[in-house]
Amino acid sequence: MNWQTCRKSLIMTFQGATMDRVQSKRRKALLVEDDAELRLLTKTILEEAKFDIIECDSAEAALATMLLRRQEIAMIFADIRLSGAMDGIDLAREVKMRWPHLVVILTSGNAREHLDRLPPGVEYMPKPWKTLELLSVAERARASVGGDNIAQSG
Repeated sequence: MNWQTCRKSLIMTFQGATMDRVQSKRRKALLVEDDAELRLLTKTILEEAKFDIIECDSAEAALATMLLRRQEIAMIFADIRLSGAMDGIDLAREVKMRWPHLVVILTSGNAREHLDRLPPGVEYMPKPWKTLELLSVAERARASVGGDNIAQSG
């Protein structure tokens, strides 16, 4: 993703933030996956868990989204291997430093390469994951932030 595409994404995210708060009281999951087909599948499953989904295809876009919309986001579900300078582990490390109580789940098909690099407090779900596993993790995340109530930002 080049800078102009990221910039457009950020502008649309910022403009949509107020409308999203009015339109939906459901918690949001930040889905970070650069494979469009897998992102669509994951989005569909997370919507079944009563989440509204914010999609990003890079860690950089996800971090920018977090900076703008943190109060709405209950969990991050991210692939470890992503396009861009940051990978999912870099994203998780940055998120956990800023928001230590946020639920962060990383996924990858190559666990052995990454497990020793996971930041503390980050969950790992190996690929291929099962739908029921993802639904269970999503439900725990939703419950851990007070159900469907959205934190108010000032």
